[in-house]
Amino acid sequence: MEKVFPEECARWPYGDLAHLAHLELLTPKPEASLHFFTQVMGLEVSGQEGDSVYLRGWDDYEFHTLKLTAGKRPGLGHVAFRTKSPQALLRRVRALEASGLGEGWTEGDLGHGPAYRFRTPDGHLMELYYETRWYTPTEATRPALKNQASRFPGRGANLRRLDHVNLLAADVTSVRAFMEEVLGMKVTEQIVFSDGSEQGAWLTCNNKTYDVAVTKDHLGARGRLHHFTYAVDTREEVLRAADICLEHGVFIETGPHKHAIQQTFFLYVYEPGGCRFEIASPGARLLLAPDWKPIRWNEEERKKGQAWGLQTVPTFHTYGVPPVEAGEG
Repeated sequence: MEKVFPEECARWPYGDLAHLAHLELLTPKPEASLHFFTQVMGLEVSGQEGDSVYLRGWDDYEFHTLKLTAGKRPGLGHVAFRTKSPQALLRRVRALEASGLGEGWTEGDLGHGPAYRFRTPDGHLMELYYETRWYTPTEATRPALKNQASRFPGRGANLRRLDHVNLLAADVTSVRAFMEEVLGMKVTEQIVFSDGSEQGAWLTCNNKTYDVAVTKDHLGARGRLHHFTYAVDTREEVLRAADICLEHGVFIETGPHKHAIQQTFFLYVYEPGGCRFEIASPGARLLLAPDWKPIRWNEEERKKGQAWGLQTVPTFHTYGVPPVEAGEG
């Protein structure tokens, strides 16, 4: 059943959130995961503090877009969004407090200022902030063109920017409604089966077609991560990433191929800590229509598989982090 949030949550305008800013990934193999993301995928290290290393793509403007933290099991630490202004942040904090899902303020992190933490109805930990630390290039990373965040690394898959995150949820509808009514995002595409059950929703807070996807956790678990995605410029680079993963013994789950939903050209692999990771081109598309109506996909259409007929692999519907142990769910 769709959860209805307080009326005041919907009063604040769409567009208070600027973009998906970063996520924290927990890994039981921190050294191997760090090698994967830096040497195989081409991310740059921008800082380190305690058990965490801060990473970014070569054209990410913020200090970091991935926080890699050592943990006992693979999983999602938190997801963060930057707001468009201090006033937008306070508006959304009031809406979150009214929803009953707010957890309060933190002093911030190595890469940003004060952040307000909260959870989705499914239990995913998130935060909002405005004050951020822009990445300052070193002599080694300084680009020739001043309108580029840093130099093209020429290493591994050369990931350009953080694109989106896909969350697993026991109840897709309640998480989707929360993101619409409390966070002020809008739906661009959905999967709704013939029985009326919502199996997936893709949401945006800007002019990308999506920053967040929420898909059904078929094991009934709560608060898990399906995957997160960095974008590269061309399909050829996704194909090259597949060859690079092959050379490094990285497990390829599916692809390269093209999604029907959102039309992303994709490659899915597992990083050493156990998290599913996607390399995509172009990532989310541009969404310019202010009156865009959500595209709905039905059960029959989804059974056809991906855009060019590749069937979805069974693990795509069951695997997420943290893994579900026997007796859980």
